[in-house]
Amino acid sequence: MAPIEASKSRRRAGHVPAAQNKCPEGERRRSATEEDEEEENNLWSSILSEVSTRSRSKLPSGKAVLVTGEDGSGKTTLIAKLQGVEDYKKGRGMEFLYLDVHDEDIDDHTRCNVWILDGDTYHKGLLKFAVTSDNIKDTLLMLVVDMSRPWMVIDSLQKWTNIVQEHIDKLKIPPEEMKEMEQNLVKEFQEYEEPDKELPVSPQRRNTVSQEANEESVLLPLSSNTLTHNLGIPVLIICTKCDAISQLEKEHDYRDEHFDFIQSHIRRFCLQYGAALIYTSIKENKNIDLMYKYLVHKLYGFPFHSPVLVVEKDAVFIPAGWDNEKKIGILHENFQSLKADDKFEDGIMKPPVRKFVHEKEILSEDDQVFLMKQQSFLAKQPPLSTGRPLDSSTRVAGGSPRTPSRSGSANVVNVTPIPAGNKKIDPNMKGAASEGVLANFFNSLLSKKTGSPGGSSTNLQGSAKKGHKPVLTDVQAELDRIARKPEAPSPTHTSIAEDKAS
Repeated sequence: MAPIEASKSRRRAGHVPAAQNKCPEGERRRSATEEDEEEENNLWSSILSEVSTRSRSKLPSGKAVLVTGEDGSGKTTLIAKLQGVEDYKKGRGMEFLYLDVHDEDIDDHTRCNVWILDGDTYHKGLLKFAVTSDNIKDTLLMLVVDMSRPWMVIDSLQKWTNIVQEHIDKLKIPPEEMKEMEQNLVKEFQEYEEPDKELPVSPQRRNTVSQEANEESVLLPLSSNTLTHNLGIPVLIICTKCDAISQLEKEHDYRDEHFDFIQSHIRRFCLQYGAALIYTSIKENKNIDLMYKYLVHKLYGFPFHSPVLVVEKDAVFIPAGWDNEKKIGILHENFQSLKADDKFEDGIMKPPVRKFVHEKEILSEDDQVFLMKQQSFLAKQPPLSTGRPLDSSTRVAGGSPRTPSRSGSANVVNVTPIPAGNKKIDPNMKGAASEGVLANFFNSLLSKKTGSPGGSSTNLQGSAKKGHKPVLTDVQAELDRIARKPEAPSPTHTSIAEDKAS
């Protein structure tokens, strides 16, 4: 634009050659339009240059999250919750999902890749598709542990970090590049500052402010237990199902010191890997939004203003760079039966397995069907006899069956029992039934006495001749009185004296 302006100024000042003054009017108009076109081209070039500079601030693509953990820890459910998907299907081996990321400042969208590794270590070979030497710089490791099974937490963290470390070692990343990644992680840990809500919202301005602050600040060296296992990539530990803490207190007698003991061991593990820690609960929708904001903050540099949460035992949030051994030591003040140096498996033991007996369900049949079966069963049974009367025709005095040779003996006392089935008992008479039973009982005794092997009728007759009154006479009289009823005469009993007279 400078030459054109110079020519215009020269024309206005009269410094134009004479030959040009003699140009026709059409040529002058043509030169003016050419100048206008040049100005428009310069305007478009400035717009394009401005757009190109703005395109550099767009959200980067290719960022990824690697999710690992045991089966049933809630890995797929957690990512589906971040997606806002309710109806999801769990895969096998290696799952691939993505998260929509939106930057409102520059009005830009991008997608964050999510790889979910199966809880079976048999599928650890599939890590080669998720983490490569090309995208490892843009990858974040998320370790998911289940708080409903706290006795598995430390073992699970150690197992999966070892698996990821072995995979990274197999990638054969150049030592210079790997060292640079480790130094960047150490620098981010050292440069951590408490979030300030007065900071500008724009990521670009936030980065400039942080850079200016970093130039003036002095980085402190790390403690002996911090970042001793540097993977070169950021690590985020997610404790899911924290709503089960109340259930652990009721069923397994967990106390506050047990949860502080668990938290202290997890935080020590976080220090070794430079990881952040978040307690979540999908059922209660606790810390889900916080986890998403911290995730995009670590991957895309979004502003993050959430403070540290260490008060509630089921909603803990500790960002990377905030924690140290001194802060962890505060949890040890509440220990009573536990010690800070105790092994995790000694303090948090797996409860004994309760054996459940699976009994077959028995369905009860209908009442009417049951009653009909009982009725048919009773109909098949023979009628029960109420009693068996003593038959004098088949009994002798000794209680043995009468033989034909002794059937006509007149010297044997004949005692006729009272038939129990033919006699009617007056319900108004008290003790009538019991008196009948007693009569039958004593009649049977008389039969046995008179028919005993040692005693015969001749002995009884001899005693009567001598004038001795037998004892059985009084018993017989008492039985006659008991058995005698007003409506029916008492049965006739042949006494020893009458038998002698006849």
